[in-house]
Amino acid sequence: MSSPRQTLPGAEQRSPAPATPHPVDESRSLGRIVLFGIQHVLVMAATPISAIFLMSATLRLDPGLTVNLLSAAFVLSGVGSLIQSLGPWKFGPRLPFVMLPGGAPLILFLAIAEQHGLPTATGAVILTAVFSFVVLPVFSRLLAFFPALVIGTMIVIVGVNLVKVGAVLVTGRPGEPGFADPANLGLGMATIGFTVAFYLLSSGILRQLAVMLGLLAGTGLAVLIGGIDLGRAAEGGLLTVPQLMPFGSPQFNLVAALPLMLYSLASMAEATGQTVINAEAVGKEIDKRADVPKTVRGDALTSLLGGFFGLPLMVTSGENIGIVRVTGVRSRFVTAAAGVVLVVIGFLAPVTRAISVIPSAVVGGTAMVVFAVITVLGVQMLGRSDLDRHTSTFVCAVALALGLLPILVPGVYGGFPPNVRILLESGVAVGAFVAAVLNVLFHHVRPGIGARLSTARTESDR
Repeated sequence: MSSPRQTLPGAEQRSPAPATPHPVDESRSLGRIVLFGIQHVLVMAATPISAIFLMSATLRLDPGLTVNLLSAAFVLSGVGSLIQSLGPWKFGPRLPFVMLPGGAPLILFLAIAEQHGLPTATGAVILTAVFSFVVLPVFSRLLAFFPALVIGTMIVIVGVNLVKVGAVLVTGRPGEPGFADPANLGLGMATIGFTVAFYLLSSGILRQLAVMLGLLAGTGLAVLIGGIDLGRAAEGGLLTVPQLMPFGSPQFNLVAALPLMLYSLASMAEATGQTVINAEAVGKEIDKRADVPKTVRGDALTSLLGGFFGLPLMVTSGENIGIVRVTGVRSRFVTAAAGVVLVVIGFLAPVTRAISVIPSAVVGGTAMVVFAVITVLGVQMLGRSDLDRHTSTFVCAVALALGLLPILVPGVYGGFPPNVRILLESGVAVGAFVAAVLNVLFHHVRPGIGARLSTARTESDR
């Protein structure tokens, strides 16, 4: 029979001190979390607005349907951000992520809608989300072929592409009326100047809010010079509710959905890069085999829900990673707060309209700074990928050349069939594919063949 444990007089039983949580898991005061969350929303709000306005203009949707889709875009962006940031069950990597519509998935959605109708386009989104769940186990086994060399190259291309997106918001598109308007250029550059001034002259929380303060200062300048129509923000009602299946029941056509399914494979590769670079930005070690699939599942689940509300594929955004790096605020609860704010905006029509009147030049000036930080993060990752090896330099160079080609020379693949062209014009997808294939050829296949030939020569010499 064992005797009870004796305690020496004066001695106290002490429980081990709780481990300090990683900064990404730290919860700050509610006021600060909401402020930092609003900063993310203000910088990112242009993406869902421009995506829905592009849908409306291309498909000639009536104003009521446009407002409904904009409401759905904000709500689903918020839901997706909550999933990725909080990570319920096996969905979401618990990193500071924001989810948004737009980009190549939107272009594919529009192409399907124009060729086969909107019900088929929404059906394609739903089919693609299900397809992502089905192929994810196979894709997870290929993650070993995405080392820092491949991901760093992909992140550089992502950053350059996003800087161009921000720049176009300031300058407009070449050949269109108002391109490079001096007033817009001045407003964009002034916004960048305000952001730099706040970052240079402030400290503490004000410095962490430099991006939002720069954007607000740029908006204030726009008001002073008459660049904002404040009357438009006051029009309409107070509440709006997203409509389920606004285009009618989805129609499922595998052939029509095929381009979007193929793109989803490239999107998984991009999600790999986004997850790794986000973890790098917050200084958290992750297991790619475990955490990348959580990001993809979060994307797929949000896209599945969005499909029933008439939205294109929803994707995890790398844009907010630049904000995390600039501000130094790494808590995932900040992007969770941004998710809540996005959901609230989706139901509050006046707030949606107020955000929508911020001049694109102001948003673009802010975005250029934030997006350029992502390029720098990619360069830092490449610096750790053994570029002293000639083969690594060659792989990176070829992938950058082919990945940046459609970004630097728009329309270069204009003579190709539409479905092929859309895939080739995704510089991120092309760059990731080329880098991954060349990395396998130079660093796996070629050394293996060389070892076999060397073994064969040795045996023949005996």
